[in-house]
Amino acid sequence: MSESTLSSSILDALEALVKWLEDEQVPNAIIGAVGVCLTAKPRFTTDIDAVIWIDRDRWEALINSAVDRGFSLRQSDALAFATTARVLLLTHESSGVDIDLSFGALPFERELIDRANEVAVRGMSVKVATPEDLIITKAVANRPKDIADIELIVDVRKRLDLRRIRYWVVQFADVLEMPEITENVERVLKHSAARRSSARSKESPGKAKMKKKR
Repeated sequence: MSESTLSSSILDALEALVKWLEDEQVPNAIIGAVGVCLTAKPRFTTDIDAVIWIDRDRWEALINSAVDRGFSLRQSDALAFATTARVLLLTHESSGVDIDLSFGALPFERELIDRANEVAVRGMSVKVATPEDLIITKAVANRPKDIADIELIVDVRKRLDLRRIRYWVVQFADVLEMPEITENVERVLKHSAARRSSARSKESPGKAKMKKKR
């Protein structure tokens, strides 16, 4: 999808975020609604979510550098909060856009970053989680808007690695003891397959007539 699907404030914050993390040599990948916009279809969003991978002994320096690069901290003791929640909550001051940075630790999160696609935004390369990994993160979040985002991705991306999606969704469902995670994803995939099958069957009679005319 084009960067034009995002507001100027989101683009300003995204540009500042990517440049900062690049300068700090922090591997990262955009997820959340912005990831969906850049991967599938535009939808309204007011914030940015990303996963980063950085050694624990660099967290404090990274937090300090964020302030120097035009980001404000949304927690009075950002380091203590990050240590507990593994999330750094920022606001890009000039645009007012909130940014949530998750400190990756799981094998899946490392894979998500390593597998991320490069998307051109304002002439720079932005690492965005693959459609499959966006679906997995959305499945785990499991809110109504997350299920809607999964539907958007599945509708746009015709070729998905369903084996990867199902493997990780089952892993998280088992660990979190939330079988509904798997059930929701399977329901979306089933409905999508049914819609495509119906669309193909409607097209078939027309194609058959064209062949007869030839």
